[in-house]
Amino acid sequence: MDYRYGSHTVYQIEYHFVWVTKYRYKVLKGEIAERVRELVRQTCEAFEIRIVQGVVSKDHVHILVSCPPEMAPSEIMRRIKGRTSSYLFEEFPYLKKRYWGRHFWARGYFCATVGQMTEEMIKQYLENHFEPNPNDNFKMEPE
Repeated sequence: MDYRYGSHTVYQIEYHFVWVTKYRYKVLKGEIAERVRELVRQTCEAFEIRIVQGVVSKDHVHILVSCPPEMAPSEIMRRIKGRTSSYLFEEFPYLKKRYWGRHFWARGYFCATVGQMTEEMIKQYLENHFEPNPNDNFKMEPE
């Protein structure tokens, strides 16, 4: 397993995100798509978010990221969508005509957690960690 280390933590947290352009306009191509990819990379790097895999499609972006436990998924999306949007409007002024409300991305996003350990593996570990008591599912370590 690919664990990551913080000053006081060991973690392996991955999220799968998908977000779309406003009105599902197919504008993520050519230099705009390249710039989106670059901006997402820079934003993730700045916050110690590791991109495991990703795809920029014509009207949406998929990324699988590994991130520190103190970062909420909503915070990750807020930073990525906010930063990419403002830079794109600045660097490609003609987008302002198409997106007159100054919103490049649609409001929501999809997020799913990705786990390496199954529920069964965790239960197995916890059941075998201490002396089993069939009537108790929240055990204490013997003194």
